[in-house]
Amino acid sequence: MGAAYGRLSGCGRGYRASVDVEEITARLALRFGPSVAPWCARVPEQAASVASRWNLTLGGMTPQGASSVVVSCARSDGAPAALKLSPDAVFLAEQAAVLRLFAPSGRVPAVLGEDEGVLLMEAIRPGTMADELPVPPTPEEWAGLAAALHTVPDSGGPWLELRARCEEFYTRIGRRLADPVVAAHVSPAMWDRARDRCRALLDTQPRVLLHGDLHLGNVLDGGPRGLIAIDPRACVGDPCFDVVDYVLDAAGREGVAERAKRVAEAADLDPDRLHEWCRALAPVNALAYLDDEAALTELLALAR
Repeated sequence: MGAAYGRLSGCGRGYRASVDVEEITARLALRFGPSVAPWCARVPEQAASVASRWNLTLGGMTPQGASSVVVSCARSDGAPAALKLSPDAVFLAEQAAVLRLFAPSGRVPAVLGEDEGVLLMEAIRPGTMADELPVPPTPEEWAGLAAALHTVPDSGGPWLELRARCEEFYTRIGRRLADPVVAAHVSPAMWDRARDRCRALLDTQPRVLLHGDLHLGNVLDGGPRGLIAIDPRACVGDPCFDVVDYVLDAAGREGVAERAKRVAEAADLDPDRLHEWCRALAPVNALAYLDDEAALTELLALAR
């Protein structure tokens, strides 16, 4: 789902020729393994079948996402939409349920249709990814997005606890410390210290329903609607968690401290807790900035 949907086309032979099955296969194999190849080969036929049943005109595919394929489309009345297909039907059904849950916030795409392994959503306009904007969203804009999402009450669904989410990614990402290039910057002692800080925060956290994966690559420019969040991974925990990735993105530029101060004030968050979350997640995020000396230096200083 982005701004560049491309020219709309039909669902026949020309459409199949426009689909890069090799790219789809390579991307999804990272998540599902090589056995996903037959499913990927059927993507053009699957999309065409859904388009026929739902009276859609298909457009281009976007290259983003490790678990799905997103196709731009137009509905029978010409309204733009986004068709999402995934070999993991359970994942897509859960995502549809979470989007419906967050719908009252006005800050997620509306679900327009659903079938097994298929999800039709409204297209967000202009739809530019926040990490592709020439100027990143302001702290006040990000705070407004997070605050709107956090007004949605926890319905008692089968949401993960934030603790489980954190334990999973510290373990998974921590395996990268075996790489000498990573270990030259982030030591096991620094990693353990960050994990301990995270656990201490989790022991005292307030609890709200979180997007759970709110970073610049999962937010779109919604024009007059403001920022729109996509691909939620709902969990329950500290509201600071949904702003910390955005705050740490300021490393090496305007600075983490200044962005954290503005976000905390605008979103009515505890600034001390947000600072501790920044320290806890700084070494995790630092692994994405190994070739950015200014950002890496600031993140590692936070983690010490």
